[in-house]
Amino acid sequence: MFDAPSSDPELEIPFAVKDSAVPVEPFPWGTLQWLCNDRLSAGAEQTFGISEIPPGQKNPLHYHPNCEELLYVLQGTGRHSYDDAMIDLKPGSLIRIPLGVRHNVINTGAEPLRCIIVFSTGERRTVFLE
Repeated sequence: MFDAPSSDPELEIPFAVKDSAVPVEPFPWGTLQWLCNDRLSAGAEQTFGISEIPPGQKNPLHYHPNCEELLYVLQGTGRHSYDDAMIDLKPGSLIRIPLGVRHNVINTGAEPLRCIIVFSTGERRTVFLE
């Protein structure tokens, strides 16, 4: 699954993965692909993934009780809820979601909404509200 470590100890990488080596998890609203977390790399203190949401779809309203989230838009457009506010997102937009803030995103465009998502812990927890 992972590239073999170098025989030169100075060039060894503690954890390296290619996106083609990890599964894409399907959901009714889109997909998640985790590239780094505590399950993939023991002791990881962050979670890094790619989210993709098809046009017109949205992920369920939720919050994270143990971490904050950063979401960076690579492709597409969307509206992100942030407690009672709505924030428009487009490529190059970044939103920081603090611990405990209720949020979700809807794809408002004609192409997939593709985002990098990063969490401040390797053991992200999610509480779904719908």
